[in-house]
Formats: sequence, C-alpha cells, structure tokens
Amino acid sequence: MKTTKNEKKSAAKKNTGLIMVFTGNGKGKTTAAFGQALRAIGQGYKIFILQFMKGRKYGEFIAAEKYLPPLTIRLSGLDSFVMRDNPAAIDIELAQKGLSTARKAIMSGKYDMVVLDEINVALYFNLLKLKDVIDLIKNKPPALDLILTGRYAPKEIIKLADTVSDVQEVKHHYNAGIKERAGIEY
Repeated sequence: MKTTKNEKKSAAKKNTGLIMVFTGNGKGKTTAAFGQALRAIGQGYKIFILQFMKGRKYGEFIAAEKYLPPLTIRLSGLDSFVMRDNPAAIDIELAQKGLSTARKAIMSGKYDMVVLDEINVALYFNLLKLKDVIDLIKNKPPALDLILTGRYAPKEIIKLADTVSDVQEVKHHYNAGIKERAGIEY
C-alpha cells in the first residue's frame, strides 16, 4: 500500500521532538518538568535530567533513584548560593561540566526526553554561554524532546521553543512567613 504525502507529514510530526520552556517568577517550573517526565515515563520514554546549580538531592532526585529506573538525574552545582554578578570559578566549571554531560546524554541516543533544569538561570548568571545552549538545541536529534526550565529564559530560546509556559507568582507562602519545607520546596 502506498503512503500518501499527508500520512508522511503526520508520521514526521509524531516523530518530531518538541522544545519546551518553563520560565517565569512563579513556583512550579521544575515541578512541571518532572510532571512532564513522569507522563513520558508512563508512555515508555527514557528520561535524562540535568539539574544546573543544584548540589542537594531534592525530593524528586530521591524518588527517581528509588522508584523510577527510566529516569536518570545528574546534579551539576553546589548546595550554596551563586553570586550573579561575581560567580565563583567552581560554579562556572560545574555548569560547563553539566552542559557537557547534557550534550553527551542528548547525543547518546539512549533517551527520548532530556530536561535541562534551571539552565535559564545558569545562563542569566553567566555560567554558560547562550551560543553554546542554542547550538545544543539546534543540533539535538530530531525525535528528542527537550525541556529547559528556570526564570529568565532568553528571548532567543523562547523563539526556538515549540511550547513556552510563563509561570507567574500570584501569591507565595514565603510572603506570609511560612518557611521552606521538605516535600514542597525540596
């Protein structure tokens, strides 16, 4: 049976990986990316997540190690504050290593989806070069879904994305003096 032009286009769209960005000043960008990863795991995807600027095993890291073998997470940062206008050499080095690790995962063919968690913040803090991240996006395998999270998404990345969610804070419990707690913030 001969395949029509429209059927070929439809098949190509199904095999085209999406570029998704979760940005904005509201709470929930990483949570949204992990929710998308969980949904993809349910459909048989293998997922790789690189968490920039994070050196602590947050709840999602612990859960993935314990319960979700199709989800691989790597940390690339320290468990300390990064100074935006004067980042330490170690912060730059860890972000660069993280990008290299992410690039290897993206190009390996082992994963169906890659999440670059807090990469927008790493760019904003000048830990990474925008050109390097754009090159990575443009050269990803065609079928790979790629998610970039973090405040301050550059307009160049937004332009490349297929889906952008701008998560805005309306109200936050910190403003009422409620402190961070396990299972909510980490």
